[in-house]
Amino acid sequence: MAKYLVIVESPAKVKTIKKFLGANYEVAASNGHVRDLPKSSLGIDVKNDYEPKYITIRGKGDILANLRKEVKKAEKIYLATDPDREGEAISWHLYHALKLENKKVYRIAFNEITKKAVKESLKNAREIDMNLVDAQQARRALDRMVGYRISPLLWAKVKRGLSAGRVQSVALRIICDREAEIDAFVPEEYWTLDANLKVKDEKKTISARYYGTLAGKQNVTCKEQVDGIMESLEGAVYKVAEVKKGERIKKAPLPFTTSTLQQEASKVLNFSTQKTMRLAQQLYEGVDIKGEGTVGLITYLRTDSTRVSEEAENMAREFIGAQYGEKYQAEVMTDKKGGQKIQDAHEAIRPTDPARIPVAVKEELPRDLFRLYQLIWKRFMASRMSAARYETTAVKVQAGEHIFTLSASRMVFDGFMSVYVREEDREEENGLTGALSTESVLEFLSFDPKQHFTQPPAHYTEASLVRALEELGIGRPSTYAPTITTILARRYIIKENKNIYVTELGEVVDRMMRDAFPTIVDVNFTANMEALLDGVEVGTVKWKTIIANFYPDLEEAVQNAEKELEEVTIADEESDEVCENCGRKMVYKYGPHGRFLACPGFPECRNTKPFFEKIGVACPNCGKDIVVKKTRKGRRYYGCIGHPECDFMSWQKPTAEKAAAAAEKTE
Repeated sequence: MAKYLVIVESPAKVKTIKKFLGANYEVAASNGHVRDLPKSSLGIDVKNDYEPKYITIRGKGDILANLRKEVKKAEKIYLATDPDREGEAISWHLYHALKLENKKVYRIAFNEITKKAVKESLKNAREIDMNLVDAQQARRALDRMVGYRISPLLWAKVKRGLSAGRVQSVALRIICDREAEIDAFVPEEYWTLDANLKVKDEKKTISARYYGTLAGKQNVTCKEQVDGIMESLEGAVYKVAEVKKGERIKKAPLPFTTSTLQQEASKVLNFSTQKTMRLAQQLYEGVDIKGEGTVGLITYLRTDSTRVSEEAENMAREFIGAQYGEKYQAEVMTDKKGGQKIQDAHEAIRPTDPARIPVAVKEELPRDLFRLYQLIWKRFMASRMSAARYETTAVKVQAGEHIFTLSASRMVFDGFMSVYVREEDREEENGLTGALSTESVLEFLSFDPKQHFTQPPAHYTEASLVRALEELGIGRPSTYAPTITTILARRYIIKENKNIYVTELGEVVDRMMRDAFPTIVDVNFTANMEALLDGVEVGTVKWKTIIANFYPDLEEAVQNAEKELEEVTIADEESDEVCENCGRKMVYKYGPHGRFLACPGFPECRNTKPFFEKIGVACPNCGKDIVVKKTRKGRRYYGCIGHPECDFMSWQKPTAEKAAAAAEKTE
């Protein structure tokens, strides 16, 4: 009979950890949080030292009952929830919900689900860290206060179903600020002037860009200026005035943190932050590998640390030496520059075993899971490799009083780039400059003047928004994905071709928040609040002190807003669909399952119908529109709007040409 009970969060870990620990251990799962603040009320007693009132989460009664049975049988209980602040809080809630006060209870944490890490955690069992628990309680209480006091105000003044949040409202402000910058941007004209030249007796041409005069750099801002320069250069002799050789080092990237993984997966794999975290969770909890059983492929996915354990360092070094050669091993391991301590309790995101190369597990993993694992593996291995080296050449070409420049670089050692190349690492090599010297004779061929205009700041993408939130100190690794998901679900923002745009609703909510709650949406205030919460985590700040200083001001602002804010009506967006019951043009509405069409004549006319996005292609079977649909599991496919009468469907997006060809075949 098992003497020891290990409680984890996820049922996916149970089988794997049981296999590591053997017959003396029983492993059970809490399925995440078991207690929380009640949904029906604020749940924080503001008159009694801001004491939170926790209740058992609905649906968790049976899980707790089963855990209590296991607790009675066990001599020792190990709480093995996730190795972060939230995991610590779940362990504390389990301690109280299961009434473990008179039991031998230990907290264990492991950064990866491997046999060695799990067994090592048992040797380093400890008590629950109340600083971490209090840091989580403080965040939960602040988020609850902001959400439960401000959201009803938005319902009353704008419409039901809206929400405000401590982090989401600041994220929305950041996006709105960027949109305002773009709207206010006034483009400025500038010109570039390239001289196309040829080295005597060489076939290839070179292009040198206008720099200025012997006196210094000169900006070219109009056509008249360009024409003047070209006119003054008529008949000029072009000669190589200077050739500078040099070397440039491109350092290996740091291994992934939560933020950088979300950014790179968005850019390279086109994954949303939510999808990246969901897949990373699966890789962490374990995947069935033939011959090995369930194996955790990566370390814990919520981290701000780029630290790597000595053991992983040595394994990577050994693998790189064997596979690529000693010259590819980094001399000094890349590490993060000192800075703000956030969630530095564990390691960077890395493969649990560097020798488990992506191609070895490709057959065992679904496509997207494989692509994410491959990205993490490549980034980690690259981070432990030597820098890439380039030979650089900078050339100055003189023509009379005017100077043109050109430069080139040639890779002499690929280093980490033999494994991993980011978009910003890609460079075009120009070998011709290597043959240039001050003795080279140049022949003028033509000018290439071009007009340009300065560009406004780019719209945020999920990747750049995550980077901005991290740089500003807003939120923490675990909050980025849910924050973006929430403001998308509330229709404050929309995504088009990766770019994020603010909706009219988003602008209204942001304007209200700025007017009524300027502190809540102030970037510096929110970043300072995060720093205070980190102070709770290290034991230098009392969590209830933060709450006591925050709540009275919030309450006063809410009461003022209830009196002063005016109601805003946002008209529903009209569609081209006509209501078959009353003839009105139907409008777009948003429900729990997304967009749908409704008659604006409600309550007289209650007609609704599903909204389907048309792709502008006719069905090859019946000629009606092909629309975007989703399976119950959320997978996208393309089907005929005439379903069920017409059963056409395709996983691939049909084109007009393919649909026409298919229609011909059916005829």
